[in-house]
Amino acid sequence: MNILILGSGGREHALAWAIRQNPKCDRLFVAPGNAGMEPLARLAELDILSGPAVIGFCEENAIDLVVIGPEAPLAAGVADELRAAGILVFGPSRAAAMLEASKSFTKEVCDACGAPTAAWARFDAAEPARAYIRGKGAPIVVKADGLAAGKGVTVAMTEDEAVAAVDDAFGGAFGAAGAEVVIEEFMAGEEASFFVLCDGTDCLPIGTAQDHKRAFDGDAGPNTGGMGAYSPAPVLTQDIQDQVMAEIVRPTVAEMARRGTPFQGVLYAGLMIEDGRARLVEYNVRFGDPECQVLMMRLGAQALDLILACAEGRLGRMTVSWADDHALTVVLAARGYPGSYEKGSVIRGLDALAEDSFRMVFHAGTARSDGQIVATGGRVLAATGRGATLAEAHARAYALVDGIDWPEGFCRRDIGWRAL
Repeated sequence: MNILILGSGGREHALAWAIRQNPKCDRLFVAPGNAGMEPLARLAELDILSGPAVIGFCEENAIDLVVIGPEAPLAAGVADELRAAGILVFGPSRAAAMLEASKSFTKEVCDACGAPTAAWARFDAAEPARAYIRGKGAPIVVKADGLAAGKGVTVAMTEDEAVAAVDDAFGGAFGAAGAEVVIEEFMAGEEASFFVLCDGTDCLPIGTAQDHKRAFDGDAGPNTGGMGAYSPAPVLTQDIQDQVMAEIVRPTVAEMARRGTPFQGVLYAGLMIEDGRARLVEYNVRFGDPECQVLMMRLGAQALDLILACAEGRLGRMTVSWADDHALTVVLAARGYPGSYEKGSVIRGLDALAEDSFRMVFHAGTARSDGQIVATGGRVLAATGRGATLAEAHARAYALVDGIDWPEGFCRRDIGWRAL
C-alpha cells in the first residue's frame, strides 16, 4: 500500500513509525512532516487544509490510504472531500469532527444520549457569563467553544480567575474559537484518556493513557498541550472502561449515527474518574499528542491493520493484541513554552542515541538547517521508552532525555509520578 499521513507533529511521527513497521506499507509519505521523519517517509510540501490539493497528490502518487493526524484538516472537511473522491481515509467527516471543534455541540450530544458529564451553560457575551460565574461560585471551568490548540480551557479556582478567562476569550485571546464560551461545573477526581476506534457502527477500545498538562514538576505552572504521558493508565480499570463504553462512547456513536453524521476515526475520550466512575470531560477526534507516542510504541505494526479496518468499516472483526507492557514519553519543550519562546536553536546528540522498539525520540517541532536539527516549535521532541514495567519505561525515556544536548530546552523530571 501507498500511505499518506497528514501532519507535522510528534503524533504524526509516532504514526509513521508504527505504520512503517507493517509489511503492508510499501511507500509512506508525510505532509508536511518534520526532520525526524526523514528516515521513515518521503516528506511532501502540501496544503493539508485543501481537499483538492490532497486529492491531487493522492492521484499523482497512487495513494491507497490517507491518515489525517491533526484536528485542523478534519474541521476543514478534508476527510469528506477525500471520501467523495473515492479515496480511503482514516478520520471523521467535518460534521462528526464537531465533537472536538465545538464544546457546546459535544454537550448537546451528551445531553441527548444521557452520557454523564459536567453541568454546563453556553454564552455568546461576556456580561451574562460573568453573572453566571458569580451565581455559581468557584471552582468552575471556562472553555472557549472552538478549537484553541489545547489552550482554551481554564480551571478557575477563584471567581476572579474565571471572570478573567471569560474576558480573555471575548477579548480575542483565542480568535474565533472564543466567540462563545462554555462554562462547566468543576469535576474533582483523576483525569485519564481513553482511545476508541469507531467505523460508524462498531467501536474498538485501543488503549488508555494519562498525560501531564502543566509545564513544570509537581503539576505547577501554566497549562500546556502536554508535557508527557504514559500508558496504560492504572486508574482506568477494566470495570471503568466497560462503564465508559456502555454509558459514554457507544451512546455517543449511536447518537451521531442517528443524526446522519456517523463517526469514523479515533474517538479520544478525556475522562474524570472519581469513586470508581467516569464522566466525560471532552472528546478529541484524533490521537492525542503526546498520548499517541505511548500508544504507538505499544501497538507497533498492528496500528496500520486497525486503522485500515476502521477506514474500511471492518472493525467488528478486529481485536487488539496487547503485550503486558508499559510506555512513557517525556516532552522536551523550548524554554518559555507555552508562552513566547525562541526558534532556531540547534539540538545535538540525537544521532548518537540508540533507538529501537523500546526507545524512540519522536520529533514534533523540528527542521533540518545546514545539516543540523533545529527547534521550530514549542513542544519539540518526545523521548519515549517502553518496558515490562512503568519504571523500566521511565528509565529508558529519561536515558534518552539525558543523551540530548539542547540547553535551550526543558522538560519535566516527574512524568509518571501518579503511577510510580
